[in-house]
Formats: sequence, C-alpha cells, structure tokens
Amino acid sequence: MKLTIGFSPCPNDTFIFDALINKKIDTEEIEFEATLEDVQTLNEWAMQGKLDVTKLSYGVLPIVLQHYLLMDSGGALGKGVGPLLITNRDRGDVIVENEIIAIPGENTTAHLLFSMKYPQAKNKVFVRYDEVEAFVAAGKGLGVIIHENRFTYADRGLKKITDLGDYWEQQTRLPIPLGGIVIKKELTQDVQKKVEGLIKKSIEYAYKKYPELNDYIRSHSQEMSEDVMRKHIDLYVNNYSLSLGKDGKEAVNTLMKVYNNMHTTKTMGENIFL
Repeated sequence: MKLTIGFSPCPNDTFIFDALINKKIDTEEIEFEATLEDVQTLNEWAMQGKLDVTKLSYGVLPIVLQHYLLMDSGGALGKGVGPLLITNRDRGDVIVENEIIAIPGENTTAHLLFSMKYPQAKNKVFVRYDEVEAFVAAGKGLGVIIHENRFTYADRGLKKITDLGDYWEQQTRLPIPLGGIVIKKELTQDVQKKVEGLIKKSIEYAYKKYPELNDYIRSHSQEMSEDVMRKHIDLYVNNYSLSLGKDGKEAVNTLMKVYNNMHTTKTMGENIFL
C-alpha cells in the first residue's frame, strides 16, 4: 500500500520521519511517498485534502477536520518553543497596532497566537517563514518568526518584542501546540493506527542514534550549522512528539476554543483525535 506524506525540511521533521521514509524500520508493507514543503504550503494542501498524511499548523486544524484526524505522535508541542515578534528598532519605539507585520502563513499557529495577543493589529502580510527575518532586517515592518530563526535573529541585530509562546503559557498553563500530524479520515482505522505506531517507532529509532546527525537531516538543512540543527531538534522534538498525552490533548482542545472565539465558523462537536 502506498501513502503520500508531507512534512517540512526542518531538522525536527527530518529527524522524526527519516527512519520511516528511508525504511530504517519495518513499515509493514506500507510505502510512503514523501514531499517536503514549507508549512504554509502544507497547510494549503491540507485544506484541499491533497495528502494522505501531513504535517500542519495547529492553526489550520479546525478547518481541515472534514478530511483528517489528528494522530498521537509526530507533532510539535512544548514550552518555551513559541513564535517571537521581532523588530529592527528599539522596542520602545514600536506600537504594534500601527505597524506592518510579516506573518509566516495565514493559517498558522503563529498567526493565531499573534492575533490572541494583538487583536487590534490588522496590517499583516503573509510570507514564507524563512522570509520573515529578512523582511524585518530590511526595515519593512515587524515580523513573527518560528523554527530556526529563533536562534539567528539576534545575530542580525534584531530584537524581540514579545514571546508569543510565553503569552500562551501564561494564559493557559499548557504547552504550545505548534504543529501536528494528521491522517485522512477515509483510510481504514487499521491503517490509521498502523501509521500512527510507525511514526512513533521512527522517532524512537531516531533517538537511539541521536545526537548523530544523519545525511537525511543534513541534506535538507545545508544552510544551518550542526549546532543550530541540534538546537532545533532539542526544542521541537520531545515527549509530546512521541505521544500527546493528557496535557497535549488539553492544549489542542484549548487552541480549538481560541479559534472558535475568533471565527464565526465553529468546530465544536467535530472529532479531532484518531
């Protein structure tokens, strides 16, 4: 059986899926056809129901539940891992509501968290996550950064205004749901559960080899130093990646409530979890 799967080229995702995609574990007669894309592209594809299995932002989960169920493993949740709002000016000179803000995708957790903190800030532009830092450095406005840019923005003289992850944690006392792995509802429950288990096995395999960085991780992160690759993995892959657990599921449900409070289209009553 062949299944299409999509995830990002970031070190946390290639770390998680390497053993699965490259058959370093027994995939039990399932062959995975992988596509690596930025998270906004994956979000757009999820809205179209394009892939059988895909990484997505939790910010888009409420509007793809007609196609997908959320799996227990493979996602990115945690504490101290949230998006940052940054500027190239002195923080005291910035009135966020008056600024142009670059957001890494419209249907992203980063956008949802930014909107929670700054509901009056409306002048937004949506760009690829890896273009935000340059946008801010060029003086075009503020930016919300995610992924490896958390480790690089200060080297470019940029300054943090708000840690949006800290804001979420202060409001909820829960881990931040950044990205999850979903699977098509139309697949049989046997296949869904098998894939869920294989992703967990893939992570367990990766941890046995860590901190070694394999060629799959390196080949998709050529512009990063090994130190940044490991920081990326250490930040975004954790126990919540192996299993959401009680706190993880509560965090996801809380984010769904936040979404419902901000949108007219409600998701209450939808089945979220596999």
